[in-house]
Amino acid sequence: MKIGRLTLTLAISLAAPARADTLQDSVTADMPGLMTLYRDLHANPELSMQEVATPAKLAAIAKKLGFEVTSGIGKTGVVAVMRNGSGPVLMIRADMDALPVTEQTGLPFASKKRGTSLAGVEGGIMHACGHDTHMASWVGTARRLAAMKDQWSGTLVMILQPGEETGEGANAMLGDGLYTRFPKPSYALAFHDAAALPAGVIGYSSGYALASVDSVDLVVKGIGGHGAYPYTTKDPIVLAARIVTALQTLVSREIDPLDPGVVTVGSFHAGTKHNIIPDDAVLQLTVRSYSDKTRNTLLDGIGRIARGEAIAAGLPDDKMPVMTVEDKSTPATFNTDKLTQQTAALLTTRFGSDRVVKIPPVMGGEDFSRFYLADKSIESLIFWVGGTPRTAWDRAGGDASKLPSLHSALWAPDAEAVISTATEAMVTAALGVLGKDAAR
Repeated sequence: MKIGRLTLTLAISLAAPARADTLQDSVTADMPGLMTLYRDLHANPELSMQEVATPAKLAAIAKKLGFEVTSGIGKTGVVAVMRNGSGPVLMIRADMDALPVTEQTGLPFASKKRGTSLAGVEGGIMHACGHDTHMASWVGTARRLAAMKDQWSGTLVMILQPGEETGEGANAMLGDGLYTRFPKPSYALAFHDAAALPAGVIGYSSGYALASVDSVDLVVKGIGGHGAYPYTTKDPIVLAARIVTALQTLVSREIDPLDPGVVTVGSFHAGTKHNIIPDDAVLQLTVRSYSDKTRNTLLDGIGRIARGEAIAAGLPDDKMPVMTVEDKSTPATFNTDKLTQQTAALLTTRFGSDRVVKIPPVMGGEDFSRFYLADKSIESLIFWVGGTPRTAWDRAGGDASKLPSLHSALWAPDAEAVISTATEAMVTAALGVLGKDAAR
């Protein structure tokens, strides 16, 4: 009799239709509108700290969804608040700015915009880092959570951040009272599209996820003169070349090989004519690390090596190199363990282990880090959503170095896969924090 009942129960369960995935179905239904918004955002990008039309457009959408919306935070940022009873405060962030890149994707909605950055550089403008997918998913997430208020309790703070690419937007919003004028988050979430993952695959790191970023200018002084009589000069080009070479020993000989660091000389400018030895040379460097100790070792080492090489070249004290570290540096981004593990488990349950993978940290930078560093009691997580079209990924054999990267004029993600996956993932993560059955 027990066997018969078990068999009957099993037969009934197999015959019954599978329970509909309401969230997935709702996101799918939203996608035509979200893709229309994405294409509009892609075709009309705006440079860092010059975002005007973009936040106005998205703020209007948030207002219609029932959020309390405040614009102009940190110059062009937006804060949208939805209060839904007692519970935690969750902040979800998307960045808005595009890059000074002339698009070469050939997309029918490719950007033809041009503009001048705050640094005075004129040229094309493109969402070459995928922030357009971030904003479309932000809207998708806001729409779903507004429609699911019966399933969560607490306060949702959704922010649109300017100036991520220049490392100044998060600081600007914090300085404009993000944590004092609005509900202060106990949890913070964000995602970034990824060129190093196939479309629709979610990647996460626990602990350090992205590196600190410092921009260093080094003016190497010399004593100029005629190229035919170099012995009457102190050649800053030769000196700067020695400095470039010596800097390579910082990471290889002064940093623990298990503690990553990068020192890259990205620009070397000197001289005006074949037969003139100039008075100076200018180097521009990017410096990346995770820990403050490593960062300080690298920055101190750059100054020490530059001065040491100048002394070896026989330059007087008043001709020592001048080193400047830009104040728009970005600190390393840290994913807190509790929120990371909780979210990874929820996403794995929803998408399967083949679509949710733990990945190593990267040496790119993100000023999302500042929201956690402003108050380390906050649980914080930024995860990745793969954007490389599956056909391109397969053709390259999964070798991302053979494919366009973020910041490339050729970066054209599978936007539909990014937006739908990120929206579903972000809503799932949000319910893990605010859901009425969530463990708190």
